[in-house]
Amino acid sequence: MKERNASRRPQMSFLKMDMTQMEFADASFQVVLDKGTLDAVLTDEEEKTLQQVDRMLAEVGRVLQVGGRYLCISLAQAHVLKKAVGHFSREGWMVRVHQVASSQDQVLEAEPRFSLPVFAFIMTKFRPGPGSALQIFELCAQEQGKPVRLESAERLAEAVRERQQYAWLCGQLYRKAGLGSVSLDLCDGDTGEPRYTLHVVDSPAVKPSRDNHFAIFIIPQGRETEWLFGMEEGRKQLAASAGFRRLITVALHRGQQYEGMDSIQAELSARVLELAPAGMPTQQQVPFLSVGGDIGVRTVQHQACSPLSGNYVVEDVQGDDKRYFRRLIFLSNRNVVQSEARLLKDVSHRAQKKRKKDRKKQRPADTPEDLPAAPGQSIDKSYLCCEHHKAMIAGLALLRSPELLLETPLALLVVGLGGGSLPLFVHDHFPKSCIDAVEIDPSMLEVATQWFGFSQSDRMKVHIADGLDYITSLAGREVRPHYSVIMFDVDSKDPTLGMSCPPPAFVDQPFLQKVKSILTPEGVFILNLVCRDLGLKDSVLTGLKAVFPLLYVRRIEGEVNEILFCQLHPEQKLSTPELLEMAQALEQTLRKPGRGWDDTYILSEMLKTVKIV
Repeated sequence: MKERNASRRPQMSFLKMDMTQMEFADASFQVVLDKGTLDAVLTDEEEKTLQQVDRMLAEVGRVLQVGGRYLCISLAQAHVLKKAVGHFSREGWMVRVHQVASSQDQVLEAEPRFSLPVFAFIMTKFRPGPGSALQIFELCAQEQGKPVRLESAERLAEAVRERQQYAWLCGQLYRKAGLGSVSLDLCDGDTGEPRYTLHVVDSPAVKPSRDNHFAIFIIPQGRETEWLFGMEEGRKQLAASAGFRRLITVALHRGQQYEGMDSIQAELSARVLELAPAGMPTQQQVPFLSVGGDIGVRTVQHQACSPLSGNYVVEDVQGDDKRYFRRLIFLSNRNVVQSEARLLKDVSHRAQKKRKKDRKKQRPADTPEDLPAAPGQSIDKSYLCCEHHKAMIAGLALLRSPELLLETPLALLVVGLGGGSLPLFVHDHFPKSCIDAVEIDPSMLEVATQWFGFSQSDRMKVHIADGLDYITSLAGREVRPHYSVIMFDVDSKDPTLGMSCPPPAFVDQPFLQKVKSILTPEGVFILNLVCRDLGLKDSVLTGLKAVFPLLYVRRIEGEVNEILFCQLHPEQKLSTPELLEMAQALEQTLRKPGRGWDDTYILSEMLKTVKIV
């Protein structure tokens, strides 16, 4: 080494020395550079090995000046990171870990040189202070990004592990297509908050050509819950129609600010190339696709935390028909719309004008205080957004004599309020109806009243109670009330269950017997079922049929929801033509002049695919 560098680097010395007993004086250097030595020495966690590493790191600390830095290049294996971070943080040094960026050529070359990421540990020596040492942990995951401060050594190790897993995933995606469902979050480099959610969709049937290897699809804000973008089968259909070997769908997170498609493209271009498939030509431009060429509109109107439902938001989004919709989203399940209502056109227009004015002021589009609390009359109460609500209303045709329903007293029990659109629709369209709505979470009544145009009346009362307890109480009365219609539209708060609607206790046989006891003999019990566990679903259907011998099922296309219509007497069974005739008669009654009715809502269409279990 001396001979090789004698002329080019005459001031550089090459010395042979024991790193655990260096011959330099204390505080001799401002930088100690370690290019893989720590990894080479710390091969295991045997006591002898750990003692040798302790001596090595102690010598590093001795020869460095205060303010000096130990720069260590490492693969950051878990035991190596734990030892280095633990040692220097106990000494009161600042600990920062940088991920070393890969070159663009290496990202796209035929055989990547090394699939594991390389890290640089930068340990800065501080002057010892009195008392316990201050511990500072930082991670810098981007070449030009700011370091992110982390609260503990454990959180730093977790963040490094995430980067390693991401690098492994990129390597797998490069080498293989069709790995199955792959999704990941890209986080804000400054805050660590999720900013984009990516889904990788491969289409093996697409014939490769120079220009169809890879594309990015930006999902407009507020539309990530739609079947085409929010469900795996929908994304496969989107990818097949786009005609690319690999399509990355990108969902934009609420609470983040986006300036437009160009800024998103600039932000994502380098990162998404890491997910490209093998065979893509070097320097090829990756196309960014979207619906209508824009990123959509999302305005968060209200956000809060409920002790029962957790964090939630009320937001206005623009649909594909340029109409605006208000949605209730529980952030524990952010891709599911809990409740939805369409806004009246004049309100949508005013909101749009205000957004344009706000853009001129360069204010974030989803800042909650951007728009005032919208009055109840801003909601189009004649429009049912949710397909499962439309099917539940169509089920009223099972009551027979539908042409008389508007003049007949109709007692309904609705368990699960949400935004209140289901009981509100019944209240407004059936003038003789009397509705008891049961909601366990008082926050939801406030949300429904303030944001979704819901109001109670002498014909509609809300009871804040657990639906299980409320029905048990009714069934236990000496004189029981009897309802012509009982509707369950209540979600489970336990995400580990295979059934998210209703909670399993609502379909236990003893409880179903209580439901039966408060239903009129000709009445109908309507249940929104969301169950991905096929075995569990079969069990639920068997239990329901044991209590309600006549059971119809209506699957909601493009969703997991199934609407169950349950009745007590098998002899009431209607054939499909009879059922459609009843639905048409009910719709004709509801469409009478002077009554608000959505022309796109055809009751008989809701019942065409009904099957008897």
